Amino acid sequence: MRPRMPPPKRQELTTHLGSPAVEDYLEQIHNLIGQKGYARVVDIAANLKISQASVTNMIQRMDTDGLVVYERYRGVVLTEEGRRVGEEIARRHEVLTRLLAGFGLDPQTVHQDVEGMEHHISRATLEVLTLLMEELEGNPKLLAKLRQRMSMPAAS
Repeated sequence: MRPRMPPPKRQELTTHLGSPAVEDYLEQIHNLIGQKGYARVVDIAANLKISQASVTNMIQRMDTDGLVVYERYRGVVLTEEGRRVGEEIARRHEVLTRLLAGFGLDPQTVHQDVEGMEHHISRATLEVLTLLMEELEGNPKLLAKLRQRMSMPAAS
């Protein structure tokens, strides 16, 4: 009889926010500040396709949690912690996007899959995927070979 093994320990997630919604907001704020130099509730709402009132409620909660500084009619600024987490989320999104796009998947599929995966990936897995992405980008012959294998019919 085999001894019972304890369940595997859950890998440490890349962020510790516990909320994909908060991560989505931080990602949007980080991206808007990078693109425009500022982030406003109206822009966050438009990008996330939700109401401004919902964004305001979440931003106020994130202000209380120390991730952003929100001043009504002035916009949203990331705190040091918010900036750190936002950068981490953006990096995770970029790695997953570059890896999947490198295989020639259509942009819509890449976007949907990255949005589904990015909140549930451990630091260890992200590091593995980052190494894999870097190696594939540095080895176009191998990437072409893998892309060709993807288009072959499965052997039965």
